[in-house]
Amino acid sequence: MPEEKLLTVRDVAIQLGVSEKDVLDLAENGGIPAYKVGGVYLRFKKEQVDEYGKKHHDLRQKSAEKEASTPQDKLRDFFYFNDFYILAAALIILLGYFVYRGF
Repeated sequence: MPEEKLLTVRDVAIQLGVSEKDVLDLAENGGIPAYKVGGVYLRFKKEQVDEYGKKHHDLRQKSAEKEASTPQDKLRDFFYFNDFYILAAALIILLGYFVYRGF
């Protein structure tokens, strides 16, 4: 019976498209079943990683569908994240007007 090849942290990170730290965090939290070697999560079964990738790929698609927003939401986000710059520009224009008019 051939031995099953276990994946390293780097292999899993490449396969899932995340950082190695994220893989270690997932293993620590129990998100991906992992096997300890020397007290550290270093090996993963390919089937379990594939199952995790498929499961969370579906979740990413669902969250992407939820993120599809209307133009009104995009405009609201624009003003929410840029309110300081809009206010600062209005204040500069107002001060420039007063300086130009001689007040």
